[in-house]
Amino acid sequence: MAKATESFVCQSCGAAYRKWQGRCDSCGGWNTILEEAPKIAVPKGLSAGKGKAIGFASLSGQPDKVVRTVTGIAELDRVLGGGLVPGSAILIGGDPGIGKSTILLQAVAQLARRGATALYVSGEEAVAQIGLRAQRLGLADAPVMLAAANSLRDILAGIDTAMAQGKGAPAVVVIDSIQTIFADNIESAPGTVNQVRACAHELIRVAKQSNAAVFLVGHVTKDGQIAGPRVVEHMVDTVLYFEGERGHQFRILRAVKNRFGATDEIGVFSMTDGGLSEVPNPSALFLGRSEAGKGEPVAGSAIFAGMEGTRPLLVEIQALVAPSPLATPRRTVVGWDTGRLAMVLAVLDARCGLRYSGCDVYLNVAGGLRVVEPAADLAVAAALLSALADSPAPERTVFFGEISLAGEVRPVSQAESRLKEAAKLGFEHAVMPAGAKNKVKGIGTSELMRLNELVELFPAARAAAKRAAAGRNQRSGWTGQEEDA
Repeated sequence: MAKATESFVCQSCGAAYRKWQGRCDSCGGWNTILEEAPKIAVPKGLSAGKGKAIGFASLSGQPDKVVRTVTGIAELDRVLGGGLVPGSAILIGGDPGIGKSTILLQAVAQLARRGATALYVSGEEAVAQIGLRAQRLGLADAPVMLAAANSLRDILAGIDTAMAQGKGAPAVVVIDSIQTIFADNIESAPGTVNQVRACAHELIRVAKQSNAAVFLVGHVTKDGQIAGPRVVEHMVDTVLYFEGERGHQFRILRAVKNRFGATDEIGVFSMTDGGLSEVPNPSALFLGRSEAGKGEPVAGSAIFAGMEGTRPLLVEIQALVAPSPLATPRRTVVGWDTGRLAMVLAVLDARCGLRYSGCDVYLNVAGGLRVVEPAADLAVAAALLSALADSPAPERTVFFGEISLAGEVRPVSQAESRLKEAAKLGFEHAVMPAGAKNKVKGIGTSELMRLNELVELFPAARAAAKRAAAGRNQRSGWTGQEEDA
């Protein structure tokens, strides 16, 4: 008989150890390693001749076009790549209270109203509680089949019963959430690595066999990652993350993995009393009052023409530069990468002669959006120059381009889509990298080769940088005579 061995598994990354330790060597988490039921060692090797031969199909013999199921929520369909693919498994994660259950309840209600069979299984709420939320959202009349269960065996039996009663597989099944479901043949608590992996595997198998789209709601850790083993994200077809701050009413649904569509596609929603409502024009949402023509231009603001997946998006970049009384000035960033801000400041210092070393620098992306695209470098540099010079950037102007360490402005992709979005919203000029072949009617362009050319748009920036450096030297008691000697 095979010998049972003790197993200690990290609940964050799934790494296994033979004995307990306080810190996981794989992910660096503290107090995340728990003892799980011992596994029976599998005998080495497989006996020959016991497997069933599988059949292979020709790639050319597959259907030309997959018929997707439209949910009725345009922003959700955009993120999914055009709708639900039959037999797909979709994992959706986000902070507590951000709207995961709300958007899924709205989606299955829309499908059920159009005659599709929709199952909603909750492991966290009673059926009556889901009904109360449906009444608040105005969805009480939708024929959604609700259930409250935690046992994987019971859920699978319920799906089989629903298939028998409805004379066909359901169009969509929602499991809310995967961390609350347990398989009774595994001796560990719900939410542990083994339980999440086993339950996800069985539900994905059901999705493939029944051709139903299965949504799995996932909890997130304090770092914002979906809790449980990373292998679950590899097993599913699509991984969606809900982003947004509690202080903002806007929610952004982002696809970080999609086998049937573009990754990094986003859908923008607004949280209201009636649930999540779609935002048809997100660019206008993320622009300030001055850019929308409702106020005077302000210093420290620049408009970035970005791309989120296949969607062009205009975003306001805000910067504030202030003299620092500290030996180490502050660098505070919201919505962008701190390391990339440090790089842009270093290039402005080394290649353009503008010293920010005596100033506190604050950078913010308006609207709670997080920008990860390198094309935002030029807009960030424009906002920093505008804040340092205390003069507004050119009106009705957008910026985009990547900055290299040599101070060059490098080309970025999809320039034409960025320019079309800017022209549609009334912008008249674009500052962009040189060499772009696509021109758009109705918007002028200034093509830059080096970052020094952008500095010329803010002539007061050099004088302000010199004043800030002189003030810092006076506070430190350094006059420059030692260097002259």
